[in-house]
Parts: sequence; structure tokens; C-alpha cells
Amino acid sequence: MRETAALEPASLPSRKPRMSQARCDIVDSPNKDSTVTGRPIHHLDPVRSTPLGTRRPELASTQPFFRSRVGLLGLILASVALIGSPAQTFAQANNAAANEPEPIARIVPLTSPISEEALGQVRRTALELQDVATREGREGYLILEIPPGTSSFHQCYALADFLTSSPFQNVTTLAWVPESVTGPNVLVALACNEINMDPDASLGDMGNGRAVPEDQQNIVRSIVARRRNSLVSEPLAVAMMDPAATLLQLSVDNDGMTETRLVTADEARQLREEGAIITETRTLSEAGSPTVLTGSEARSRNLLAARTAGSRRELVEAYGLRIESLKELGPAEKIEKVAYIELHDMIDEVFAAFAERQIERAVQSGAKIIIFEIDSPGGYLWVCQDLSQTIAYLSERGIKTVAYIPREAFSGGAILAVACDEIYMKPAATIGNAIPINMMGNMVVRAEEKVLSGEMKMLRDLAKQKNRPAAILEAFADKDLEVFEVTHKTTGRKWYMSADEMQMSAEEWIPGPRVPESRPGIAITVSGTRAHELLIAQPPVQDQDELKARLGIPQDVEFKSVGRTWVDSLVFNLNTPFVTGLLFFLAIVCIYIEMATMTGFFGILAALAFSIFFWSKVMGGTATGLEVALFVLGAGCLALELFVIPGFGVFGMSGILLILASLIMASQTFTGFSLRYDMSRAGQTTATLGAAIIAVTILSLILSHYFPKIPILRDMVLAGPGQNALDPSAPRLKPELTSPEAALLNAEGKALTVLRPAGKARIDGRVIDVVSDGPFISEGSTITVVQVFKNRIVVREVS
Repeated sequence: MRETAALEPASLPSRKPRMSQARCDIVDSPNKDSTVTGRPIHHLDPVRSTPLGTRRPELASTQPFFRSRVGLLGLILASVALIGSPAQTFAQANNAAANEPEPIARIVPLTSPISEEALGQVRRTALELQDVATREGREGYLILEIPPGTSSFHQCYALADFLTSSPFQNVTTLAWVPESVTGPNVLVALACNEINMDPDASLGDMGNGRAVPEDQQNIVRSIVARRRNSLVSEPLAVAMMDPAATLLQLSVDNDGMTETRLVTADEARQLREEGAIITETRTLSEAGSPTVLTGSEARSRNLLAARTAGSRRELVEAYGLRIESLKELGPAEKIEKVAYIELHDMIDEVFAAFAERQIERAVQSGAKIIIFEIDSPGGYLWVCQDLSQTIAYLSERGIKTVAYIPREAFSGGAILAVACDEIYMKPAATIGNAIPINMMGNMVVRAEEKVLSGEMKMLRDLAKQKNRPAAILEAFADKDLEVFEVTHKTTGRKWYMSADEMQMSAEEWIPGPRVPESRPGIAITVSGTRAHELLIAQPPVQDQDELKARLGIPQDVEFKSVGRTWVDSLVFNLNTPFVTGLLFFLAIVCIYIEMATMTGFFGILAALAFSIFFWSKVMGGTATGLEVALFVLGAGCLALELFVIPGFGVFGMSGILLILASLIMASQTFTGFSLRYDMSRAGQTTATLGAAIIAVTILSLILSHYFPKIPILRDMVLAGPGQNALDPSAPRLKPELTSPEAALLNAEGKALTVLRPAGKARIDGRVIDVVSDGPFISEGSTITVVQVFKNRIVVREVS
């Protein structure tokens, strides 16, 4: 399972109170004065503001009886005050502790060498932890487990620079050193707010026995100078980087006050030259030996480490956390495969089929992250719903999905975005406005209520699956829904709910102001910055480089958009209305010519045209095997009616209806949401097919007139009797070598059935199966035999 877009608030106990520690460059002297040990100063008890044994004049002059009654009453009231006040105070303290938001923490175990993937994981975790801690008013801890080993200085510096670039709001970075660490990995520990060490573990010697190069020393100094950890000073860092440096601890007299400082030998010499009074000098690290401090040494000298912890349990308990409720992130895995898919067009069935093919290709290639760059004005609701489910359930296949919105994601684009695990937007990018509508020609018609309710249910399910406020996503579609900010009574967590949701959970949430973008009559549309505030997107990114850094993708990885292959382009073009109508036209024309010539060639062309049509529709996502089966069944019924069964009846009509149904079904997806819209699209497909038939009719009239004059085709057209006179000198076949029916040539008869083109006729007193040479011949018409080929007798109507 992947990490969710926003960190789930952990159920942790309230933080244990701990003494705050002074943070300065001065190292505390082992012999501290008792007044500066941090013990609380007890103020005077207000009941005893007057020195004991002193009587107030008015009480001294009072009569003994009255004085005894008043004294007794005063004693009782004083006792109640002394006893009740602490009890009330303790009760209030306990209540405050119970209501205090529990801290939240994440442990990131780093591995050596520290990689860019680890940097991305730390960056992403820190920002998400800060987001949750700030939003819910909780205290957060990011614990980095520093490992031993050797890493690239560049990677360690990149991580240290991120940790010290700007303070994290409500988040404290902790370095935990369970084993001895040397080399560049030390820099990561120095960049954290606090360092926790095993008592026997050591930290230091950043050059592994040699001096760190000067340019790297300057970088380390700049990191330390940001003062994220007050127990780490520049002299200490210099001693850790250069074995030739001497680290000294000086006691300096400053106007009667003794200060303890860490300095190098050169800095000590400079202090003496400036006339500083040094009362004591202690050498912590001699020149010629690397500076390394164990956890116990660091604590005894109040240097480097804030505390020691022999185990992870000791560490988390010291900060008021429970080990069983702590979320530990696994080591960052190297990201080798990243798929980048652009969703820039109108989202229809063909585009969705293309996107699903690209997703499947990315999965088959082993991609662990799929980034969808969404820049879309919208699309068909049912198509976006199906595609969003495909994207949402990629998490079950171990694939993380990310939506990157550089400009806009409206309508269907917004639905696809919220189906992703994480959403990253540019600050000025926009998302929202997914109101369902119907397009009736050029008119925009509001969708039925059941369409709106279906979309809202889908958005609620996606919100629950991806941990986003359902009310905000529902307000994308429902322009009349008002959304309010609410605060959890116990944890202080911020969330967003509709009025109905607030009413159902009134005991847990405190109502707040209405979200300004959810004004009645206007669907929510927000920018990238506002989307983060409304908890539907991550903090905005400026460009793809920042997106890579946030996702932990190495900067040298180039986002190559998965473009269309020649097959995809061909499918897109074949699914346009013009090409679809052209395929219909070519198929019907070829069938007409085949019936006139009976060569078989044009029949193959007609079958090829229909095959291309169905292939493009299957690849476009609007057709399945059902439509192909219906077409084949319809063609089979027509063949039976024309060549086997006399006349034209049930099989013929059934064949035509099956073929029409298959063509219409293959050209669109019936949504079930809106019957009016489905019938409208079916009408468009029928109109396209009708236009093709009309064009074929006109062309057939032209061909019947010009066929005999076309050199190539005129020999293929069936000629009537007597049209071609035989050459008397031409050789003739012997009668015994001709067909038994050859004597019927030029004979006349009468059609007993409608010839469409096959049927029955009475010729020479016999009932014979005949075939019309072209046009249909009605029953009872006079016919003449124009061709005899074995048992095939071709006839023509006598005009």
C-alpha cells in the first residue's frame, strides 16, 4: 500500500511535560549556581502577605467573643481556600492535559548511501507532517534515524539544506544516532533541531581521518550558522571537519559573570589578544586526532546531543509518544520507472480508451509512479467515471498515482484529478466546476437529478478512498451545496462539511464559517493555493523540478510523455464522424457493385471496410465482441434469405435489423444515465448511416448509366440478350460440352416470386431457380434468360 496524500492523524497520547533547555553558544559550567538550575521560584502565598505574628489593628481591638467567631470563620475559609485551590488547579491541569492535542510523529530510517529517493521521502514526509500539525494544532516530530556508512557529500548537503532552509511550523526535527556515525552523514544530524544518541554511540570525524575540503567546510559552516540546534556551534563543527583543529572549552570572566565557551585554538588566541579574562581552559580535542563525541560524553558536557536514548522506545517515551502508535516509514526505494501521461483533450470514449491503453502499458513496463498531467476542459460524465475508477484502483496494484495540474482541470478533468492519490497544482492553476449537463445539439440542458446524485455518490466514494473532504468534492458538482469549516472538539482538527454532515456529527465537531467559494448558485472552483487550504491538494509547486523533489524523483529523470503511437492516431482518425460515414459508404457501394458483377473482389472490399469499422470501435472503447457477433449474425441471416430461402421474409428483416443495431451500438456507449441523451447519440449514428445510404443510391444511379462506358468495368457488367452479336466465324463449343441448361439462353418466362436477386421463375414450362442480373424483379414480371453457367441461370426483366 502506498502513503496517502495527507497524513492520517495518529492516535497518540498527550505529550509529557518536560523542562525546557536553554539554547545558547555558552556551554554550562559543571558547577552551576543553584539559582540558574531551572527550579521554579515560589511566590508569596497571598494569604500570608502579612508577616506572621503581626496583628492587624482592627482585629486587635475587637472583643474576644466576636474575635474568636471571626477567627474561626477565617480559619475555615482559609482552609477551604488552601485545600480547594490546589484541587481545582490540579483538576484544571488534568482537564487541560486531557484536551491537549496529542503529538504526531514519523520515523524515517535512512540508509547509506543517502540517495535522492531518501531526500524526496524526507521532504514529502516533513511537508505533510507540517501540514497536519499546523492544521490540527498538534505538535509534530520528524525523527531521522542516521545510519553509519559513507554517502555522497552532495546528497547529505541537499538533505541538510532542506532541513535548515526554513523552520517547520509546529514540527521538530530529531536526529537519532543508535550507532557510531562518521563521514558526511554527520552533516544530516547537525542540521536537525535536536540530536539524540545512544550513550555508547559516537558522532564526528566528518572527513574520516582527513580534513574536509575547504569548499565543503564552508558549506557545513553555513548550515551550522542557521542555528537550528543551539548545542551545535561552529567551533565544534570545525573540530569535527579538521583533525588539525584543537577544540577548547574556556571559562571567561565577563563583568563578574562566568561564561563557558567552545572555541578553537585560533579563537582562544584572539580572545587573549583582545584582553578577555580567561579563568579556566579545558582541552576537549587535541590537534592531530579527529573530534568524536559519544552520547554520554556529549551529555556530560552539554554539547551536541540533547539527550541519550538506548533504544527507540526510550527515545519516543522521552517526547511523550507511544511506540505502538508511531508510524515508521520504510526506507525509500529507488524510483526507476516513472510514467508521465498527458490528459489534455476532451475526455470521450476514444480518448478514455487511449488513456487506459497507456496506463496498462505503464503498468506492464514496471512503473511504480504514474503522473497524469491534466489540462482538460471536461468530458463525458460516464467516461470520466469509468476512467477515474481505473486510476483510483491502481493503488491496489502497488502503483502511486499523481495528478499534476499546470493550468486547469474542470468538469471531467477535476474528477480524474481527485481519483489520484496526490494532487499537485501550480499556485494559479484551477480545479472544480463539475456540474453535469446534457448537450442536445447546440443547446445545453441541465442533467436529470439521478445523474447529479450518481456523480455526487461517485465523488463521495473517491473522497473517502483518497482521504479528502467529501463536501468540497460534492460542491464541485452541486452548485447549491454550502460547505462549512468545522473543528474537532477534542483534537482541534480542521475539516469541511455540509450542513447535513454537521447535523449528523454535531457532538464531535464545532461549526465554523462557510467556505467563501461555496456560494449558492456557483460550483466550487479554486486555485492551487486554495485547494491546498481546503485539503484536496498538496502544497503548490512551481514547476516540474519542484514536483520531482516533492515526489523523491531524481532530477536527472526526464518526464517523457507517453504519446500516441501510429495505431492510436489511426484509431482517433477512424472514429471521427466523417471517416465513420465514409466507411459505411464504401462498404455499401462495394456490396452494390458486387451484386452487379459477382466477381467476389468487391465483396472482399466491403468485408474489409466493415472490419476496419469494428476494429476502430473496439480500440476506441465503444464496441465489444457483442456488436461484432450481432453483425455477423445479421449478415448470415441476409445471406440465407438471398441465396437459400426463396422470397424475402423473417430472415431478411431480422438480418437488416441486427446489422443496424450492431452498427449503432458499436458507434456509441449507452450510459444509462440519460435516455434522452442516449437516443440523441443513437440518432446521430443513424443519420450518418442514412447519409451514406443516400449517397450510395445517388452513386448507383450514376454507375448504372456509366458502367457500360468504363473500359475496365464494362466487361464485368452482365449484358442482356442480343446486346453482343456473335461472330459467325468464331469457334463454338460442341453441344455435348455445354451446360444442360444452355438451351434456355434467350428463352422467356415469368417470375413466380420476387427476385431479390434470387427466386423462382417458370421458363419453358419448368419452375427453375434463377438470379436477377441486377435490379430486383417483381413477381409476375416477364423475364428472359441472359446467361447460363452450369446450374446458375441469370435473367433480366423484359421491358
